[in-house]
This record gives sequence, structure tokens and C-alpha cells, in this order.
Amino acid sequence: MLISSLRTHRILGVPVHTPEDLAPEQTQMGYCHWILDRMTAQQGAQVITCNAEMVMGAQQDPSFLAVLEDAELVLPDGAGVVWALGRRGIRVQRTPGIELAETLLTMAHQQGYRVAFLGGKPEISTAAAERWQQALPELTLWSHHGYFSAAQESQILVQLQTYDPQLVLVGLGSPRQEFWIQAHRAAMPGAVWIGVGGSFDIWAGVKQRAPAGWRAHQLEWLYRLYQEPWRWRRMLALPRFVWQVMRQPSPQNRRPPHPDLDQHS
Repeated sequence: MLISSLRTHRILGVPVHTPEDLAPEQTQMGYCHWILDRMTAQQGAQVITCNAEMVMGAQQDPSFLAVLEDAELVLPDGAGVVWALGRRGIRVQRTPGIELAETLLTMAHQQGYRVAFLGGKPEISTAAAERWQQALPELTLWSHHGYFSAAQESQILVQLQTYDPQLVLVGLGSPRQEFWIQAHRAAMPGAVWIGVGGSFDIWAGVKQRAPAGWRAHQLEWLYRLYQEPWRWRRMLALPRFVWQVMRQPSPQNRRPPHPDLDQHS
């Protein structure tokens, strides 16, 4: 399940990377092995798990689009992004950020790699780290909450550099976590940095993921709205996303892709 190369597609102008040589059901594990290879080679990367809300946010904010453009790997997290790719004949497996992170934590444990957690409330960060230390006792793990001042930020970066992790999971919420990673990843260029949103809350047991049946029917977004009704305004991006994708020419009527928009990395 190794990815020999990635292909860049554009969903409403936002780059999304897919493997060229894997079956749809292999893509999630393929992404994991691609990331593990970067960790092993100390090449570093910013990995972004992209959903429809982020695509719409990038349309409104050029600086956020620039972050997505600069990331080494933007993969399809949300069901909307997978659907949009499917309309273009590109079949991939949805790769939720929490599942990606959980697989990578197991891989890091097996390889003896160091992992860092950054984000969440103090008690959440601690509980999430404890949960993984219990599950993987030999996992080398450093954690710090996400409630820090500008003055404390420099101290945290020094601690991270001293710890020198191969994998950094940042849970500051999107798009803050993506901006934060881009701004500070140069402090450890050999590390892989991934924004994991609310994963720490789930690992800490404060929140729950949607049941398997909801996930199978691509309704995890609705379950999250049920848990966090205050998100309803942000969810308004979803129908706008669907409308804009539907307005695009159908694949059979689209002109051949421009080389600048269909490149390999």
C-alpha cells in the first residue's frame, strides 16, 4: 500500500492530493505509509485533513488557501470532498483525521518514534495523553494544552525542539491549527505536523465519535452538529459547497485539465 506518487486535484480551487496507484479502499492506509516514510526520512511535512467547510473557508480567505497550497499533503477527510472527487471520476476512501492519527500513533509506537500532543484544555490534553500511554505503554509522548499566551508560546517551542518529536499532532481547531503549524513548523523541519481538530476531546472521553452506522452513511457531520449545536452557522458552508460543486461542468463536458492544475508531487 505504498504511494509512488501523488496527484493534485482542485476542488473549487483548493488542492487535494490522491494516490495514483492504489485502489480506493487502500488510500487511507496508503496515506499513513506516505507519512511514515516522511517521518523515517526526516523530510517533514504539513498534513491537512480537508473537509467542505475548509474548502469554503479557503475561498473566502486567500491566506488560508495559501496554507493549503503550501502543505505537502492535503487529503480528503470530509464526505463532501470525497463526493466532489467522485463526481470527477476520482474514487478514494474517506480519511478522517482522527483515524489517520490513531493509525500513525500505533505506527510511531512500533517504530519507537517520539510523538507530541499540543492543544485542548489542560485537563483534556492530559487525559488524552494518559489514554494513549495506557493503550501503548512504550509510546514516547509529550503533551501540552492549547491555552497559552504569546509569551508562553516561545517556551513551548523550545520544549518541543528539545523533545524533538517525529510526529506532532496539533488540536487547536481549524483554521487556527493550520495557520499555527505553518508559522512554526520550521522550528522542527524534520517532523510531520498534523492538525487533528477535536480528536483530543474524543480521546479524553469528553466527546464521542458518531456511531459506526452514522459514519457508514457519511453522517458524521450531522452527529457532530447534534453534539455541538453552536456549530450550525459554520455548517451553512455545506449546502453552499454542494451548490458550487454542482454548478461546475460535468466531467464529460470539461476541457482537458490545465497542466498547472494537474501536477504530480
